[in-house]
Amino acid sequence: MAYHPFQVHGADAFPLPAVIPGAQPSLISALTLPDAASFSDPLLERAAADARLRAAAELRGRPVHPRSMKSVGQPEQWLDDDPKVTLESKDLWSEFHKMGTEMVITKSGRRMFPPFKVCVEGLSESTKYILLMDIVAVDDCRYKFHNSRWTVAGKADPEMPKRMYIHPDSPSKGEQWMSKPVAFHKLKLTNNISDKHGFTILNSMHKYQPRFHIVRANDIMKLPYSTFRTYVFPETEFIAVTAYQNEKITQLKIDNNPFAKGFRDTGNGRREKRSALHKMSLRELAGYTLDRSAVCRRASGLIKQYLPLDIKTKMLPKNSVVQTTPQSSGIPNTKETQKQAGGRPTPDK
Repeated sequence: MAYHPFQVHGADAFPLPAVIPGAQPSLISALTLPDAASFSDPLLERAAADARLRAAAELRGRPVHPRSMKSVGQPEQWLDDDPKVTLESKDLWSEFHKMGTEMVITKSGRRMFPPFKVCVEGLSESTKYILLMDIVAVDDCRYKFHNSRWTVAGKADPEMPKRMYIHPDSPSKGEQWMSKPVAFHKLKLTNNISDKHGFTILNSMHKYQPRFHIVRANDIMKLPYSTFRTYVFPETEFIAVTAYQNEKITQLKIDNNPFAKGFRDTGNGRREKRSALHKMSLRELAGYTLDRSAVCRRASGLIKQYLPLDIKTKMLPKNSVVQTTPQSSGIPNTKETQKQAGGRPTPDK
């Protein structure tokens, strides 16, 4: 886990619209003040000075630009807290990471699996914090899946401006954050560059790294001017795809994702039906014993059943007849019989 304890992001690094969709800076309207050069009378000049004082007092009471540090105050300092963050389901993430984790992105947005969950400790119980995460590109390369492995395919496509996903419970006290794992399961990935739902926009076939941030602040408006504590877990690195490329990743997600029951062998999906039919055919094949004489008799009976009567009569021996017994289930068989009365064979009916 890479940890940057005091990574400070200024207003230029995280502009307000990046963390608060729809936030627009308030603008100060221009004030129209009297022109002192147009007054020649001392009384008028004094009146102009009074007008300037009143305008200055009015300006002081108006809201200032949100990027001004005076409007949000100084960022809170990390004095009596030392956060420690651990990744939930680390073994599962590691298993995916060994094979090359893939995350599907769609136009309508797709959630991550495994979900990004962390446990936080060491926060001040009475202090409020903002928890958020973002996903950044690992390198400037584009990848392709070839010969069962990921290889570099060229230079990366231009990235869209990154969006910070703020946990819906922010800001909350440290006591609440430490009471249970913090889940970012509502974060969705998309490849729609015109997305207006706040989803994280990614490029397909590019490698990305999720990052988790803790900010000591009681107001989201203070985010651009606050000190970030950033935590990175290398096992959560993934490649964005529009369809799974590695069959092993597909099977691993089917086995562990609770929403993929229909694709498992124990479920009611098509995979189970195909597997059951295949196993049944193998059992039947293994249970059969090939008796050569029985096969020959069965084939001979079938031939005689579907051939014309005159041809069947010519093919049969002179002293043989074709009889159909109930035990044969409608399949005729041939057996030698004694000559019946008159010395003539009984014709087939």
